[in-house]
Amino acid sequence: MDTLTRMRAFIDVVEAEGFSAAARRTGRSKALLSKYVRELEDDLGALLLNRTTRQFSLTEAGHTYYRTAADILKEIDNLADLVRENNADLKGRLRVSVPRTFIDAEVGQSMIDFAKSHPDVSLEIVAEDRFVDLIEENFDLAIRITKLEDSGLIARKLSDFRVYAVATADVVAKYGPLEHPQDLNRVPFIIDTNSRWHNNVRFTDKDGSMISVAVTGPIEVNSPQATLRAARAGIGVAIIPDFIANASIQSGELVTLFDDYIAKDRGIYAVYPHRRYLPAKVRSFVDFLSAWFRRQH
Repeated sequence: MDTLTRMRAFIDVVEAEGFSAAARRTGRSKALLSKYVRELEDDLGALLLNRTTRQFSLTEAGHTYYRTAADILKEIDNLADLVRENNADLKGRLRVSVPRTFIDAEVGQSMIDFAKSHPDVSLEIVAEDRFVDLIEENFDLAIRITKLEDSGLIARKLSDFRVYAVATADVVAKYGPLEHPQDLNRVPFIIDTNSRWHNNVRFTDKDGSMISVAVTGPIEVNSPQATLRAARAGIGVAIIPDFIANASIQSGELVTLFDDYIAKDRGIYAVYPHRRYLPAKVRSFVDFLSAWFRRQH
């Protein structure tokens, strides 16, 4: 029996958190999986799993082996995908981390369109408003809406992105003139708590320096969609992503403020771990989203 088969059995057991669950997931018998793992341990001369009737856990050696073995098998699978790419349809599971801001907005349709176009790909979309650890949490890639910071990840820009400071014309008339970000000190503000800065909104001055403005208001909510509704209701000024605010701006329901003070160096990125062989399904997914965004402009 080859080492790769034993390695796969071990990883299947770890990721299913038990022999019985792994047997159901892989279609192999519990006894066969146990045999493979035992043979792997014999080859290594180390115990990888603690086995009791009530508890399943990795030993210290098991943790070390799992981290590296999972990467090795992923590289092998990715290489096979690369070779087969031009000769077979895309198949398999694709696990993607996305912000709720993205998937709940119209741009989230891009992922639905991909799933419709690739029915043999099992697309798992995990919507969370945090930066996940792609490797530790076993994601194939993530969508991030940000000014991209340096990291060990590979990134591809899918689209430009910016935010707008917006309000109804009635709010501007009541509290105006609103010509400089510091004017927000005297205006009710709708705070989106997804923002990194919460009660301190940051702008960029014309000389490139940062302007930080303390804001207060009657609503704090961790949803750009709810922030948009509050702004349209005339509750105050809000800062909202362009792909959520655009329709209300174009209709005249909301007007933009401080345009000269809002940085325009943000983007929507697909990011993925640095791998020697990028899986065909990841590359195809990123290519699809990139083309989808180009069609929107």
